[in-house]
Amino acid sequence: MKIILFLLCSTTIAFAQYNGTASVTQGLASQTLSNLYTCTGGRIAAVGTITSTNNTVWTVPAVTNYTNTSFPFASDLNNSCNGHNYTNDTSALAALNGSDVVTVDTNGEIITAYIFADNYFEMYVNGVQVGKDNVPYTQFNSNIVRFKVNRPFTIAMLLVDWEERLGVGAETSGAYNYHCGDGGMVAIFKDSNNSIIAKTGSDWKAQTFYTAPIMDLTCPTENGSLRLSGNCSTADSNSGNNYYGLHWARPANWTQATFDDSSWPAATLYTNATIGVDNKPAYTNFTNIFDNPTNDAEFIWSTNVVLDNEVIVRKTVAANLSNSANLGSENEIQIYPNPAKNQFELEISPIIQDNLKSIQIFNLLGELIFSSNTFSKTIETSKFSFGMYVVKFNCVDFEISKKLIIE
Repeated sequence: MKIILFLLCSTTIAFAQYNGTASVTQGLASQTLSNLYTCTGGRIAAVGTITSTNNTVWTVPAVTNYTNTSFPFASDLNNSCNGHNYTNDTSALAALNGSDVVTVDTNGEIITAYIFADNYFEMYVNGVQVGKDNVPYTQFNSNIVRFKVNRPFTIAMLLVDWEERLGVGAETSGAYNYHCGDGGMVAIFKDSNNSIIAKTGSDWKAQTFYTAPIMDLTCPTENGSLRLSGNCSTADSNSGNNYYGLHWARPANWTQATFDDSSWPAATLYTNATIGVDNKPAYTNFTNIFDNPTNDAEFIWSTNVVLDNEVIVRKTVAANLSNSANLGSENEIQIYPNPAKNQFELEISPIIQDNLKSIQIFNLLGELIFSSNTFSKTIETSKFSFGMYVVKFNCVDFEISKKLIIE
């Protein structure tokens, strides 16, 4: 009896170390589905369930619509699993016959989205299911999603970094059975004129819903809506079957345009090198799309691209107010110098000035650090910390965001 009592107390103390809003699980999940998809050289994409300390049953790595036949699969940009090894976007688009276009608004324009997601995504536009990843885990692939919609519209995406060790967010790597894999997603959205109308960047919102493995429950913290695990270890091991997982329930209406994501953190940016795409043809064949020299999309995720395994990202694309003046284009606004030191200056077109309601500056945590309802050509930044910021120009029916670096 003494030994049993000691074990119970020890477990209670261990979980008491965690101070946050997540539901906590420990150990490996029970497998409920052996493999969603088979691909030569690919990893097993299994699904499982695990019960938390508050008796909530969680599906890991996430609840998805992969087996939902009413949710359309995205088209292939590059997919070695089925032999669609397109070497450019022209070839991939030529393979489509129009039946892939999902109608959100019957009188809308056709928008083409190009997505590279590590590992899995589901995309919704104004709550409508418009496309899901063909390959839940590996081999690495990229996709095209086409939909007909009126602007403005809201993109909401579920992103999942799959796992081989269900419940503890780990996979096999080299000599280790418990290695923390990483995620990452990049996307470009083009209109019927082949002009970029949206791209992934720090003007997107990103929230975490599953973090693992957590090796020490004292390491994760929360700051408002930020769910932080940057102080947690990502070391490889062969003894991780008792690691912890942190789970948060998704909001019921997160796919809808009416959902209020204003309190969510801004998406965190990651370089190509951090995500590790330089050897993946599903990305490198399409650098003209993803690394456009004048309108470059960036990889986004939550604040921890290694430990956060289920993330939701959202972005509202501005209204198309003019077919002739390119209203709302980033080219209508110039920031210089950039990088800046003690101040920067703005050059904005007359049409932007006429529609401008406010200028706001956010840090990469999504915190508002400057706001003005009037246009000023010069903005002081002497009190800003070094780093990257997002300058948002809020106009009558649209918004434009620009990156600013302070050095």
